[in-house]
Amino acid sequence: MALKETFGNLKRMLQGPRVQSSNHKAIVVAVTAQKGGVGKTTTAVHLAAGLAQFHKRKVLLVDMDAQGHVGMSLSSLLTTQPNESLGNILLQKHRDIQELATETSLENLWVIPSDKSLNDAEAQLASRIGKEFSLKQKIDIARTHYDVILIDCPPNIGTLTLNALTAADYVLVPCDMSILSLDGVTSLLETTQTVREVLNPDLKWLGVVRTRLDRRNVKLNRTIVDALREQYGEQLFNTEIGSASAIVRAQLAGKTVYAFDPKSRATRSYRVLTDEFAQRLGLLASKS
Repeated sequence: MALKETFGNLKRMLQGPRVQSSNHKAIVVAVTAQKGGVGKTTTAVHLAAGLAQFHKRKVLLVDMDAQGHVGMSLSSLLTTQPNESLGNILLQKHRDIQELATETSLENLWVIPSDKSLNDAEAQLASRIGKEFSLKQKIDIARTHYDVILIDCPPNIGTLTLNALTAADYVLVPCDMSILSLDGVTSLLETTQTVREVLNPDLKWLGVVRTRLDRRNVKLNRTIVDALREQYGEQLFNTEIGSASAIVRAQLAGKTVYAFDPKSRATRSYRVLTDEFAQRLGLLASKS
């Protein structure tokens, strides 16, 4: 059986990707954070769903975090699962992530779910020459199928995150109202500059999104926001996302907050953020 699988993999590699190019030219955005718990995945999920639902853009959401929270957050929308892992695609030559793109029940939204094998793939990639370019080499066909590709990165600066930054056009950084998260944004900016100098000269800093804002902590919020404005100026998004039980309940139901509670403050906030995000990328369209 192992020998048969080996020959099967070799045959696929020689044949190349099992998908054809289309006529789109996607903008690729890496959504990343230095630490977990800052609303990174929630932001990626709602930007992707918002662009698809309210701006009618074709969107691919790629989960490169082995925790698999994108799949959990959108479980009610996933009608099928890919029969191969993202880790396999990253490790093999002549493949493309479009082979794994899974249609959801939300029109215009496709997802590539994560799985635990990404941890093994990251360990194997770490010993390879040019390990940071694996995703970049496997996203060319996918780019031609969508308007936007959003990559939910792991909450660290490891090989998978570096792959996302090397393949991306822009970096978006969620930041909650904590000193540790603020310090993490600074580290990410330094990492982005290094990636631009060494690996991806086209990488741009899209901005910082304030997340998980507890409006009761007025003094702390003001301190963090003042520091963000001083350091990042216009790169700080105007929209802020507050902490909301509707977001947690929506995640438990495997739905976006748009579908779970359309009238909630969280829904309004993420819709406004999606508009601002689309405007920064030159994709702003009339609301339906």
